[in-house]
Amino acid sequence: MDYATHTAYSDPGRYAELLDALPTDIPGLAKAIQNLLIHYRGGGIEFTGERLDEVNNRWVEAILAADQRRNGIPLTAPRAPEDRVVGCCRDYALLFVSALRHQGVPARTRIGFASCFQPGWNADHVIAEYWNGDRWVRVDAQLEPGEHWGFDVQDIPAGPFRSAAEVWRGFRAGEIDGETCGVDPTLPIRGGWFIRDYVWLQLAHLHGDELLLWDGWGAMADDLDMDLTPTDELAALLIAADAGDDAAATKLHDWYRTDPELHPGQKIMVHSPTGIAPYWIDLGTRQKVPAN
Repeated sequence: MDYATHTAYSDPGRYAELLDALPTDIPGLAKAIQNLLIHYRGGGIEFTGERLDEVNNRWVEAILAADQRRNGIPLTAPRAPEDRVVGCCRDYALLFVSALRHQGVPARTRIGFASCFQPGWNADHVIAEYWNGDRWVRVDAQLEPGEHWGFDVQDIPAGPFRSAAEVWRGFRAGEIDGETCGVDPTLPIRGGWFIRDYVWLQLAHLHGDELLLWDGWGAMADDLDMDLTPTDELAALLIAADAGDDAAATKLHDWYRTDPELHPGQKIMVHSPTGIAPYWIDLGTRQKVPAN
């Protein structure tokens, strides 16, 4: 896959010219992204109604549309926190990736778990990676740099963030307790099934389907009452591909494109964290559709 080329999700569409003014250096670009978004749970402001529903903006074009409807100013102009688009870690990462692709830099989103937010807890998280000419560099565009993290959030080393495949491997080996992996320690959205679904998400994002964290399709489930061998194999291939195994990457690509259980079809089910009932979205028309 050409990670310097936009996907349907990272494409800014009619707002492409707005990206021209964004910084080309990594620290400056991350700061600019933080000026555009506010986390729906961790931003310190309680959003409701249509504002909270902004977290379901699946496409960068929709995120930028929400920003411009409210602000109508260049992306580099300061925004008050309450005027930023409501999103989550996935949106910080995807908007960061979109800006880099706009500049011709190969970049991609990565799905996994972060251990740096709370001791003993592996929080579901999305970061970005960009190719610097020699290697993939991991960046958390949501986080302000600081010594309190204990690592460089704009060149994340191994450890603070692990891919879903790595966490699944640890879970299956009995090295990671699934009950310590999820959205938040105070919520029941956690466990081995959650890690498994994130392996599916990691695979989708790797192949340019940068879906919402609460999108569901194919063999995703809220339990582990199934044959786990395919997930074990997927995780092994994802880890091998990350290590530079071209054969593993090719096998993943072929498997993803040909197995309808692995990739999203024309429509997906949205289990939004806003509290509304699950609904279906047609990924082509970008509209809600009936289940049948």
